[in-house]
Amino acid sequence: MKRLVVLGFCALFALTGAFAGAKKEPAKTNAPAAAASDNSLQNVLNKKRLIMGLDDSFPPLGYRDESNEIIGYDVDLAKEAAARLGVELTLQAIDWNAKEQELNTGQIDCIWNGFTITDERKQALTFTKPYLRNAQVVVVKADSPYNALGDLAGKVAGLQAGSSSVKALDAAADLKASLANVIEYKDYLTALMDLEVGGADAIIIDLVVANDNIKRSGKAFRILEETLGSEEFGIGFRKKDHALADKVWEILEAMAKDGTVARISTKWFDADISIIGK
Repeated sequence: MKRLVVLGFCALFALTGAFAGAKKEPAKTNAPAAAASDNSLQNVLNKKRLIMGLDDSFPPLGYRDESNEIIGYDVDLAKEAAARLGVELTLQAIDWNAKEQELNTGQIDCIWNGFTITDERKQALTFTKPYLRNAQVVVVKADSPYNALGDLAGKVAGLQAGSSSVKALDAAADLKASLANVIEYKDYLTALMDLEVGGADAIIIDLVVANDNIKRSGKAFRILEETLGSEEFGIGFRKKDHALADKVWEILEAMAKDGTVARISTKWFDADISIIGK
């Protein structure tokens, strides 16, 4: 089972080899320089807390443990970043389908939980630079006859509503048209449970989540080698909140430089797979 996990990450790293020689640039979000009227950073400092919106069923980035405490890779990164900012971190579980609404109505200060950067989202939000790379993959039962995407014709596929898997499947028009049905679940854990009992033939899911589930659960699942594409995770802020976004990224780069990010990554992934400062 551990071999599956290692192969999964190796495949992900192979997708990103072309970036290895890229020249580093100064820390910068996708937004222009903060305007004088941008009080986003000062507002967080004044209230002495950073409210992080997340899906609390997205392991290993953010999920609830046996004690109902929210833990995960993104949570550990955010806790350290908030501490260095001098504020308390508040974890706010949100409906992933309504994440942008939660952000824009001020219920949360950022979306930080395997949030894929897309051109469409960049039009409405301010993102940090990417901090982690991922891929959309397909998980099936270990004893299933499916070995390629084409084998899923006439079958039932599941995915999480409002997730990047939805967009990945939409982009794979031929695959989507070949499926007998597509089921949208509230979260990936429910989707994988349905796969186990035969409610779906395959689940389209994030590679990091698939690897973690297979490793921790020990369930007889496997990941198809053929993917639906690679992607990058970033932290999303309100469109005008450039000052806060830039400061959080500045802190993360400092954490990468002093080894803190590598330590947190190794804790959750058994390897330093972060791309901060690389």
